[in-house]
Amino acid sequence: MDYQYPMDLDWSTDEIVDVIKFFEAVEKAYESKIQKEAFMKAYRRFKEIVPGKADEKNYTDEFEAVSTYSAYQVIKKAKGLEDGDWVKMK
Repeated sequence: MDYQYPMDLDWSTDEIVDVIKFFEAVEKAYESKIQKEAFMKAYRRFKEIVPGKADEKNYTDEFEAVSTYSAYQVIKKAKGLEDGDWVKMK
């Protein structure tokens, strides 16, 4: 990984850490797999920090531009899975 995660300098250190954990969860879905519950927990925390749809889209689009990983596609897939399932992107 040789890119930076998108973030807001107004966030607290804990918020920055949690947003990074969310983007790492997206990476994990592409690079190996992640349990649906773990991913959704990271996503719910991300939404607490970034509640607006427009802001969410800006941050996830910025992440996709540097990483090629689509957070939107992982979220969409995870929401369609049953509890206990694994999120694995192709």
